[in-house]
Amino acid sequence: MSNSSNAKKIATLALFCALSLIMFLIENLFPPMIIPGAKMGLANIFSFAALIIYGPLEAFIIVGVRTVLGAIIVGNVSALMYSFTGGVISMTISALLVYIIYPKISIMAVSILAAIAHNITQTAVFIFASSTVQMVSYMPYMALIGILSGSIIGGVTLLIFKKIPVSVFERALYKRTSGSK
Repeated sequence: MSNSSNAKKIATLALFCALSLIMFLIENLFPPMIIPGAKMGLANIFSFAALIIYGPLEAFIIVGVRTVLGAIIVGNVSALMYSFTGGVISMTISALLVYIIYPKISIMAVSILAAIAHNITQTAVFIFASSTVQMVSYMPYMALIGILSGSIIGGVTLLIFKKIPVSVFERALYKRTSGSK
Protein backbone atom coordinates (compact mmCIF):
# COMPACT_ATOMS: atom_id res chain seq x y z
CA MET A 1 0.00 0.00 0.00
CA SER A 2 1.43 3.37 -1.01
CA ASN A 3 1.84 6.22 1.43
CA SER A 4 -0.93 8.11 -0.36
CA SER A 5 -3.46 5.27 -0.14
CA ASN A 6 -2.42 4.54 3.44
CA ALA A 7 -3.00 8.19 4.36
CA LYS A 8 -6.41 8.11 2.64
CA LYS A 9 -7.34 4.98 4.57
CA ILE A 10 -6.29 6.50 7.90
CA ALA A 11 -8.19 9.70 7.10
CA THR A 12 -11.31 7.74 6.14
CA LEU A 13 -11.13 5.65 9.30
CA ALA A 14 -10.67 8.79 11.41
CA LEU A 15 -13.70 10.31 9.70
CA PHE A 16 -15.72 7.13 10.32
CA CYS A 17 -14.68 7.17 14.00
CA ALA A 18 -15.67 10.82 14.35
CA LEU A 19 -19.02 10.34 12.57
CA SER A 20 -19.73 7.23 14.61
CA LEU A 21 -19.01 9.06 17.85
CA ILE A 22 -21.12 12.07 16.81
CA MET A 23 -24.03 9.77 15.89
CA PHE A 24 -23.67 8.00 19.26
CA LEU A 25 -23.70 11.33 21.13
CA ILE A 26 -26.75 12.61 19.24
CA GLU A 27 -28.63 9.37 19.82
CA ASN A 28 -27.69 9.48 23.50
CA LEU A 29 -29.68 12.73 23.83
CA PHE A 30 -32.95 10.90 23.11
CA PRO A 31 -34.84 8.61 25.48
CA PRO A 32 -34.69 4.84 24.93
CA MET A 33 -37.01 3.21 22.41
CA ILE A 34 -39.99 1.44 23.96
CA ILE A 35 -37.85 -0.71 26.31
CA PRO A 36 -35.40 0.77 28.85
CA GLY A 37 -31.91 0.90 27.40
CA ALA A 38 -33.01 0.19 23.81
CA LYS A 39 -31.40 2.51 21.26
CA MET A 40 -31.36 2.41 17.48
CA GLY A 41 -27.55 2.06 17.32
CA LEU A 42 -27.08 4.41 14.39
CA ALA A 43 -23.38 4.79 15.23
CA ASN A 44 -22.94 1.22 13.97
CA ILE A 45 -23.47 2.44 10.39
CA PHE A 46 -19.86 3.55 10.21
CA SER A 47 -18.26 0.44 11.67
CA PHE A 48 -20.42 -1.68 9.34
CA ALA A 49 -19.33 0.44 6.36
CA ALA A 50 -15.69 0.07 7.43
CA LEU A 51 -16.12 -3.70 7.61
CA ILE A 52 -17.34 -3.77 4.02
CA ILE A 53 -14.79 -1.32 2.64
CA TYR A 54 -11.67 -2.30 4.59
CA GLY A 55 -12.15 -5.37 6.74
CA PRO A 56 -12.70 -6.64 10.27
CA LEU A 57 -9.66 -5.02 11.92
CA GLU A 58 -10.68 -1.54 10.83
CA ALA A 59 -14.29 -2.15 11.85
CA PHE A 60 -13.20 -3.34 15.30
CA ILE A 61 -11.03 -0.23 15.69
CA ILE A 62 -14.06 1.98 15.03
CA VAL A 63 -16.18 -0.03 17.49
CA GLY A 64 -13.45 0.26 20.14
CA VAL A 65 -12.81 3.97 19.67
CA ARG A 66 -16.52 4.82 19.64
CA THR A 67 -17.45 2.77 22.69
CA VAL A 68 -14.52 3.92 24.83
CA LEU A 69 -14.70 7.61 23.89
CA GLY A 70 -18.50 7.58 23.99
CA ALA A 71 -18.54 6.13 27.50
CA ILE A 72 -15.98 8.68 28.68
CA ILE A 73 -17.72 11.67 27.06
CA VAL A 74 -21.20 10.85 28.37
CA GLY A 75 -19.76 9.93 31.76
CA ASN A 76 -21.08 6.40 31.81
CA VAL A 77 -17.98 4.22 31.84
CA SER A 78 -19.90 1.40 33.54
CA ALA A 79 -22.00 1.04 30.37
CA LEU A 80 -18.80 0.30 28.47
CA MET A 81 -19.04 -3.40 29.35
CA TYR A 82 -22.42 -3.56 27.59
CA SER A 83 -21.68 -1.47 24.52
CA PHE A 84 -18.17 -2.81 23.91
CA THR A 85 -19.18 -6.45 24.34
CA GLY A 86 -22.27 -6.00 22.18
CA GLY A 87 -20.23 -4.19 19.54
CA VAL A 88 -17.50 -6.83 19.42
CA ILE A 89 -19.94 -9.73 19.23
CA SER A 90 -22.10 -8.09 16.56
CA MET A 91 -19.06 -7.11 14.49
CA THR A 92 -17.67 -10.64 14.78
CA ILE A 93 -20.95 -12.03 13.47
CA SER A 94 -21.02 -9.41 10.70
CA ALA A 95 -17.46 -10.25 9.66
CA LEU A 96 -18.12 -13.97 9.59
CA LEU A 97 -21.29 -13.54 7.55
CA VAL A 98 -19.77 -11.06 5.09
CA TYR A 99 -16.57 -13.00 4.54
CA ILE A 100 -17.87 -16.54 4.65
CA ILE A 101 -21.48 -16.50 3.46
CA TYR A 102 -21.84 -13.33 1.34
CA PRO A 103 -23.32 -13.10 -1.35
CA LYS A 104 -25.65 -15.95 -0.30
CA ILE A 105 -26.83 -13.61 2.46
CA SER A 106 -27.62 -9.96 1.82
CA ILE A 107 -25.97 -7.00 3.48
CA MET A 108 -29.38 -6.17 4.96
CA ALA A 109 -29.65 -9.65 6.52
CA VAL A 110 -26.14 -9.32 7.95
CA SER A 111 -27.06 -6.00 9.54
CA ILE A 112 -30.26 -7.40 11.05
CA LEU A 113 -28.55 -10.50 12.48
CA ALA A 114 -25.74 -8.35 13.90
CA ALA A 115 -28.21 -5.96 15.55
CA ILE A 116 -30.14 -8.84 17.10
CA ALA A 117 -26.87 -10.32 18.39
CA HIS A 118 -25.83 -6.92 19.77
CA ASN A 119 -29.07 -6.52 21.74
CA ILE A 120 -29.10 -10.10 23.01
CA THR A 121 -25.43 -9.81 24.05
CA GLN A 122 -26.03 -6.59 25.96
CA THR A 123 -28.98 -8.15 27.76
CA ALA A 124 -26.94 -11.26 28.58
CA VAL A 125 -24.10 -9.12 29.97
CA PHE A 126 -26.61 -7.24 32.11
CA ILE A 127 -28.07 -10.52 33.39
CA PHE A 128 -24.60 -11.81 34.20
CA ALA A 129 -23.39 -8.57 35.83
CA SER A 130 -26.54 -7.96 37.88
CA SER A 131 -27.67 -11.53 38.53
CA THR A 132 -31.13 -10.46 37.37
CA VAL A 133 -32.32 -13.62 35.65
CA GLN A 134 -35.78 -12.11 35.12
CA MET A 135 -34.25 -9.97 32.34
CA VAL A 136 -34.29 -13.06 30.11
CA SER A 137 -37.90 -12.11 29.40
CA TYR A 138 -36.58 -8.95 27.65
CA MET A 139 -34.66 -10.94 25.05
CA PRO A 140 -37.53 -11.47 22.56
CA TYR A 141 -38.31 -7.74 22.67
CA MET A 142 -34.65 -6.87 22.25
CA ALA A 143 -34.53 -9.22 19.24
CA LEU A 144 -37.53 -7.40 17.70
CA ILE A 145 -35.85 -4.05 18.26
CA GLY A 146 -32.72 -5.58 16.69
CA ILE A 147 -34.73 -6.39 13.56
CA LEU A 148 -35.91 -2.77 13.36
CA SER A 149 -32.53 -1.20 14.06
CA GLY A 150 -30.66 -3.69 11.86
CA SER A 151 -33.00 -2.87 8.99
CA ILE A 152 -32.38 0.84 9.41
CA ILE A 153 -28.61 0.46 9.76
CA GLY A 154 -28.44 -1.90 6.78
CA GLY A 155 -30.63 0.39 4.70
CA VAL A 156 -28.60 3.49 5.50
CA THR A 157 -25.35 1.61 4.82
CA LEU A 158 -26.67 0.52 1.43
CA LEU A 159 -27.66 4.13 0.69
CA ILE A 160 -24.13 5.23 1.52
CA PHE A 161 -22.80 2.71 -0.95
CA LYS A 162 -25.15 4.04 -3.61
CA LYS A 163 -23.17 7.27 -3.39
CA ILE A 164 -19.87 5.40 -3.79
CA PRO A 165 -19.15 4.12 -7.29
CA VAL A 166 -20.30 0.50 -7.63
CA SER A 167 -16.83 -0.54 -8.75
CA VAL A 168 -15.36 0.50 -5.38
CA PHE A 169 -18.03 -1.41 -3.47
CA GLU A 170 -17.71 -4.54 -5.62
CA ARG A 171 -13.92 -4.44 -5.52
CA ALA A 172 -13.96 -4.15 -1.70
CA LEU A 173 -16.38 -7.06 -1.31
CA TYR A 174 -14.56 -9.13 -3.92
CA LYS A 175 -11.26 -8.68 -2.08
CA ARG A 176 -12.86 -9.76 1.19
CA THR A 177 -14.71 -12.79 -0.14
CA SER A 178 -12.03 -14.10 -2.50
CA GLY A 179 -9.06 -13.52 -0.20
CA SER A 180 -7.18 -11.55 -2.88
CA LYS A 181 -5.29 -8.40 -2.07
